[in-house]
Amino acid sequence: MIIHNAHLFGLSQLYQMRGRVGRGKTRAYAYFLLPHRKTLSRNATRRLEVMQTLDTLGAGFTLASHDMDIRGFGNLVGEEQSGHIREVGMELYQHMLEDAVAKLKSAKNTEPEEELQEWSPQINLGLSVLIPEEYVGDLQLRLGLYRRVAEMINEEDINSFAAELTDRFGPMPQEVTQLIAVLGIKLLCKKANIERVDVGPKGAVMSFRENKFSNPDALLNYVDKNIRYFKVRPDMKIVYTHDWKDEADKLARIRKVTSDLASLIQAPEKTTQNQ
Repeated sequence: MIIHNAHLFGLSQLYQMRGRVGRGKTRAYAYFLLPHRKTLSRNATRRLEVMQTLDTLGAGFTLASHDMDIRGFGNLVGEEQSGHIREVGMELYQHMLEDAVAKLKSAKNTEPEEELQEWSPQINLGLSVLIPEEYVGDLQLRLGLYRRVAEMINEEDINSFAAELTDRFGPMPQEVTQLIAVLGIKLLCKKANIERVDVGPKGAVMSFRENKFSNPDALLNYVDKNIRYFKVRPDMKIVYTHDWKDEADKLARIRKVTSDLASLIQAPEKTTQNQ
């Protein structure tokens, strides 16, 4: 079999086509032809390199892992079902999946306290929050780190994890730094009963779980004191208006706001003015 312009095919397509030869007693070959004197893209090169390693039986899982690692996991949080979940983050995807599975399993048998522990805020900042292959090269190790991330429940776990990454793999790249920051924001969101945070170029919209806030008077007082930045929509969502200077400013501001809202529950007699 001769496959012309093999760099244009996906990893699973190449694997399927190559699997069509060599099934009988006669030895067969699959030749992948590439354009002469043309520089291949990084992903195309990786696909061809992976194909050279998939020469054993039962390589399907390995292929799927490499394929997802190269092209992303699909935009499972959008309507178009395309794109890269890397833009949202593997950690967020795992939490969403675990949350959905837990709800289906528990159904009517879930106690209120247990249900509170299971739900997970969705943080959509438009930033890359992941552990890059260039930082942690081994795929299985990376997946193991993602699993640990999904199980973190307090600030101490997050700080310890960040220190471990720096100690084992060196200074954290921007994507990992943003991942660590988002983990902290998620903890604050859970304390404040914020179910979802959607950030755009001019601000953010925050939705409360079941549209409930345990201290509505303190919340309204906080919004009133920071009327320049906040407003409450008729659907009970909080709108925060701000022009982000950069990605670091975006993370810092969202953390400040979620921290303020969490403090309204923990210390309702105090209100904080946003700067």
